[in-house]
Amino acid sequence: MVITSTHNPRVKALLALRRRQERERAGLLLVEGHDELAVALARGARPVELYYCPALVRSEDADELRGRAEAAGAEVVEVSAGVFERVAYRQTPDGWLAVLPAISTGLDRLAVGGGGVVLVCESVEKPGNLGAMLRTADAAGLDAVIASPAATDWGNPNVVRASKGALFTVPVAEAGHDELVAWLRERGVAIVTASPHARTSFATVDLSGGVAIVVGAESRGLSAAWTRAADVEVRIPMLGSVNSLNVAASAAVLVYEALRQRGRLG
Repeated sequence: MVITSTHNPRVKALLALRRRQERERAGLLLVEGHDELAVALARGARPVELYYCPALVRSEDADELRGRAEAAGAEVVEVSAGVFERVAYRQTPDGWLAVLPAISTGLDRLAVGGGGVVLVCESVEKPGNLGAMLRTADAAGLDAVIASPAATDWGNPNVVRASKGALFTVPVAEAGHDELVAWLRERGVAIVTASPHARTSFATVDLSGGVAIVVGAESRGLSAAWTRAADVEVRIPMLGSVNSLNVAASAAVLVYEALRQRGRLG
């Protein structure tokens, strides 16, 4: 079957999945791009559908990737270039778009011990920042990234894109503040919050044990609730005229300091 009409019901269903409400109702998410799909399949993801446009595909392993998706249970549907450009959310699509089951985001699926490192994102709104933090978490081998609360869902197509597929390699979760604080306390994980107003530099704090590094929303930073829950509050020294780093950059600095203290950068 080849879909050539943008009025096809399948096209309308794909466009609907751009909306968070529809993703949550259907329990599905979209993964666009060869590399992102390859990562998802390598981690055991089982696509429901794969929409494939031969006219746009440039990858040498196209047949192999299609076969892997089909073997994982995906219905492979060929579409015309015009249809694919309608359903794609990238400016330069590469001909791959898959529909996958939504990722479970409960705390109960996380395996974090007393010596683990997790990244907590409070009300981070921009999908690009969440995706960038997932890439950092993957590179650093973090135990989990937790949204508390979640301003943007993990299935947002731009989170998937910005993560370069790390959404499928790093355990993620969503939780309310009180629930997450209790969960961290039960595991002996110290809460380290980042604030430009803190007195203590991040480099002088012991991050070698179990820690939850908490970063706040782009516009307003951390809430008072997280400040009260913190075991230690740290700042990243700013030597220029701007008073703070981008939230994803701040998270990367703190995460890699935790790795440095563990001797894991050699």
